[in-house]
This record gives sequence, structure tokens and C-alpha cells, in this order.
Amino acid sequence: MQTNKDWWKNTVIYQIYPRSFQDSNGDGIGDLPGITRRLPHIAELGAEAIWISPFFTSPMADFGYDVSDYCDVDPMFGTLDDFRALVGRAHELGLKVLIDLVLSHTSDQHPWFAESRASRDNARADWYVWADAKAEGSPPNNWLSIFGGSAWQWDARRGQYYLHNFLASQPDLNFHQPAVQDAVLDVARFWLQLGVDGFRLDTVNFYTHDAQLRDNPPQPAGSYAGGVPRSNPYAFQRHLYDKTQPENLPFIRRLRALCDEFGAITVGEIGDDEQYKTLRDYTAGSERLHMAYVFTLLTERCDPAYLHEVLAEYLREAGDATVCWALSNHDNSRVVSRWAALGGSEAARARVFAALLLALPGPVCLYQGEELGWPEAEVSYEQLQDPYAKVLWPEYKGRDGCRTPMAWDDGSDGGFGSAAPWLPLAPAHRAQAVARQQAETDSTLSYWRRLLAWRATQPALRHGTLQLQPADAQLLCFDRVLPQARVRCAFNLSAAAAKLVLPAGARVLAASHPDAYRVEDGQPLPAMSAVFVSLPQEYAA
Repeated sequence: MQTNKDWWKNTVIYQIYPRSFQDSNGDGIGDLPGITRRLPHIAELGAEAIWISPFFTSPMADFGYDVSDYCDVDPMFGTLDDFRALVGRAHELGLKVLIDLVLSHTSDQHPWFAESRASRDNARADWYVWADAKAEGSPPNNWLSIFGGSAWQWDARRGQYYLHNFLASQPDLNFHQPAVQDAVLDVARFWLQLGVDGFRLDTVNFYTHDAQLRDNPPQPAGSYAGGVPRSNPYAFQRHLYDKTQPENLPFIRRLRALCDEFGAITVGEIGDDEQYKTLRDYTAGSERLHMAYVFTLLTERCDPAYLHEVLAEYLREAGDATVCWALSNHDNSRVVSRWAALGGSEAARARVFAALLLALPGPVCLYQGEELGWPEAEVSYEQLQDPYAKVLWPEYKGRDGCRTPMAWDDGSDGGFGSAAPWLPLAPAHRAQAVARQQAETDSTLSYWRRLLAWRATQPALRHGTLQLQPADAQLLCFDRVLPQARVRCAFNLSAAAAKLVLPAGARVLAASHPDAYRVEDGQPLPAMSAVFVSLPQEYAA
């Protein structure tokens, strides 16, 4: 029997990118009071928790993922009192609050780094990863930054290189030092005492590095590192030594013990060559992470054979791990556009993908605008804000297209705010604004609300195991199984109708298309549609 403390095991988390959610003070940037104002939208949708991307003090080189003060709110987002008000209002509405904790690196403007780089013998000299140059002056090894180029930056003051897995202005903390671990645990305690219900842990498997600084080997021919575009040279290496080191797990246990003191939960972001194996290791037992997510459903590939293999790999490799599933987030193009090659209309794809996400076992994340069926926004090079895109343009257009502001109504400013926003509002998004979709019973928003409410009543979808059906060129099918019930979840991910064979006595429970209810009479499953079917009792586990 699931207890209240197990709320996270099948929860629905709504991700908020604060810069783009709601501007309350007319500066063109979303903020904490704006989030508080819009919390009823999330509660009415049927989500049970929110994850707020970083709002800490930051020079914003990577839009908050470069922290210069872990224990304060950046003035562009508000104040600590604004955050307290947000938490209070969320709890009134029955929403849990998770915040994005960025521990693997800080900003180069953080006081810790300013002290560390000042000399080789100060109190924080070893709080970051410093290393001497090779004899000819080149970096210590071949490690690469995800954002392009070497992961090492020369610092003339120290006469050494420092490690940065992301921007050069995001130096990596040295988790081999106990004092660093103690300091970041104090950060977590600060926010737990303010009432947060847990943390999304950015790049959680990046915290420690190989102390010997060994070179990464190349990827085998035909393989590439997951979580990055193929145009990025980072994809050419097997990342054996720059992340996912065994010394990380003892720290994870320390963080989990602290969270357990407050009844808080942890969601890890894992980008690794062996994603589900690493996820299993990081969530094993009751002393590591509660759950984690990987990038297997955040890729460009989307054909039924690939998705079948993703779930087969999950069943083979993840063991008893709790996976938090997502199809979109702030780092990846919106799924309606990313998987457009499957065919069908944007609205049909949005509904099928919603059904797929909510059919998966365990907790799920949906990203702001996903409930509206939004496509990726087009952002011109001149309008780009994302430093990642500026390096790899035009082969990779970056993350701005999924970060454009929310459209709450179809007015010229989309109800986002009175000033020009930091990224342009997409006209297509204004046409699919919240206010317009609320008034339409057949809108994507209305579909999400019905589907979330229905899922909450379905024990097999909330607690059942997953059993894959055979692979098919058009259909992705799996069952969610309890001793008393078996629900077949079928998704026609093609532009043509598909035959779905069901046993006598099968009964359609829910569908994304009106004609899909006819599959129980032997009719084909319409193109780009989903159906949930209750199988007769003799098929239950």
C-alpha cells in the first residue's frame, strides 16, 4: 500500500522556466510573484508538484545555471519573501515545490571561486578542479565541454587550468574535498528549512571527476554520447573519466540522508553513455536518489521501433529504479516539433504524446506549454540568447525555441507582461493561448485535464508493472498490469490507420481520437492516435 510519504512514486510534475512564465513587474522577464499568480492554472490542470528552474543570484551567462549566491534570489526574479509566499500558496493549492539545485559548478563570479583562483594556498584553493598544464602548455587532458571546445580554461592568476564541463564561466566544484560537500549540503539545508519539498539535481552524475585526470577514449564507430546533438564533438568521446565516478555515490547518500530529515525528495538529471545502468546505480535502495531521468525520450529519433527499444532497455537495465519520464524540457526542442516526422497534425501528435507520457510507469514531468500542444518557436540568429546555440549555429539552433514566454491570452503581449519579453512571443503560441484553450472543450489543454483526471482513477496506470508487446512498424503497445487488471496502452505513431488485435471482451477506457473507441469492434486504430483498453480478467497478472 502506497503511503503519503510515497507521493512521488507516480506524481505529475510541472516544470516552470521562471524567465518565461509570467512577468509581474514589467521588465520583460518572468519572476516569482508571476509564478505565484499562475499556480492555480497548474493545480487545475491536475499536476501535483512543480519544478522551478534556477532563480538564484547569477550573472545569467547560462540563465541561472551559473550561480553566484546559492542562498538568495536574483533581484530580477524577486526576493526570498517572494519565494516564501510562492511556497505557501503552492501548499495551499496542494502542490509540492521542487527547486533546481545546481551543485556541480558555480559561476566564476561566486565568492568561492574568487578566493580559489587568488592563490594556490588559500582556504578554498582546492574547492575547484585545478591542474597544471602539460609541459608544452596544453590542457591536462582531452576532456571536452558540452558547450564546445576544451573543458579546461587557463587562469593566469593561478598559472593553472580549471575544469568547466559547460561554459568557461561555470567552473566545476571539486567534490573530492569534504569541505565542498559540507558547503553544498548547507545550501540544500537552507532551502529545505524554507519549506521546499525536494530538489531537481542538475547534472547529478557530473559532481566528481577522475582524480588521475585520465583521457577519455573515443566512441566506438557508429556510436555517440547521448544527451547532445551529433554536431557537438562532445559526442565523439566515451565519457569514462570526466563524470559518473564511484566517489560520487557516498555524497549522494549524504544528500539523501539530509533530505530524509525533512521528508523531501530528489530527482536527478543523468546524462551518460549507459543511461539506464547509471540511473539504476544512482537510485538503488533507499539511501540514494529517489528517482532520476535520462535523455532516451528527449532525442530526435521517434519511430515505434526505437521507442520499443527504449522501453526494452529500461526493462533490462533499470531494475527496480524509479524513472521520472519526460518528453520535453527547457533543454530540448518541444516534442510536437521534434517528433514531427511521425506525421499527423500538431494537435493529434500533442494528444498521442500526452497519452504516451501518462501511460509510462512512475512519475512524469511535463514542461510549461506542453499542456497546450505548442510546437517549437522559431528564433532568429539575431534574437538568440542561448550561448550553446551561438557556438553550434545553424546545425544546432539551441534551446531558445523551447524557452519563449508563455501566452496566457491571445493579445499582443500574450498576457505575459507589459514590456517586450526577453525572447519573442511566438505567434503560433498566442493562437493557442491558455485563455483560448480553456474555452474550448476539444482543445489540447482540455484533453490534458481530462486525461490527468482519468489517470488518477486508474490503479493499473499508477501502480502496475509494464509489459511490452511485440515491436511493430506502426504501433507501440505495452500493458500496465496488476493482479486484478490489465490495461493495454496502444499508440499508432504513423500517418496511416493500423490494425490493433484485441481479445474478445476487451473494452476501450479512453482514447485520444473519437474513432479510436471503435477498435473494440475490430475497427483499425486511426492514424496518430492512442487508446487505453481494459483486457478481460483472465488476462490480468
